[in-house]
Amino acid sequence: MKLTYVSRAALAIIPLLRQARRSVAMGALIVLILGHQMAAYAKPLTLVAFGDSLTAGYLLPQDQGFPAVLERELKARGHDVVVINGGVSGDTTADGLARLDWTIPDVVSGVILELGANDMLRGLDPVIPRSNLHEILIRLKARKIPVFLMGMKAQRNFGSAYVVAFDSIYPDLAKEFSLPLYAFFLDGVAGNPSLSLQDGLHPNAAGVQKIVSFTAPLIEDFLAKLP
Repeated sequence: MKLTYVSRAALAIIPLLRQARRSVAMGALIVLILGHQMAAYAKPLTLVAFGDSLTAGYLLPQDQGFPAVLERELKARGHDVVVINGGVSGDTTADGLARLDWTIPDVVSGVILELGANDMLRGLDPVIPRSNLHEILIRLKARKIPVFLMGMKAQRNFGSAYVVAFDSIYPDLAKEFSLPLYAFFLDGVAGNPSLSLQDGLHPNAAGVQKIVSFTAPLIEDFLAKLP
């Protein structure tokens, strides 16, 4: 009789166990569905490449400029990211500062800042680009927009005093604002005719590819640290 009683009790529990198992399975399914829905609604990271003709892609098709090539490279590396071309040919740091607020919306994930080459080519006192870049960084920081800083170097024929004053702008600002820095945007490209346009100043399509190959790993680290 005792065995019969235990068997009946066990039989009574079985439906409860089945119901509990269904509840667990249903809960797991709901979590899975919600996960897929959240993934479907997840937006890609959005970067604005904010700069001058080096960013804009001077004399290059739109899909061969730095922002487009960088976006393709980052996507090939598995990142869901959009890189907006915010480059304007001829812009100095003063021009960039003047258009900063209406060019960069609050919803962006981060900014790749590349400015200063035209200040240098015009022989402007390095105090000027330093001040303008500093103000740009203050404004972006106030808006809680992360920045990846692209450095520039002065042409050596400007003289050692100018070179030292100009070249120090970018590492100094990177240190002050705790920014990731790529020391020289044209590293490996400047002075190489096979990677430059005929003007000797701007990268050609192969030059852009070279720049992206150097900078993409660093920008990947930048993406990983975005909030």
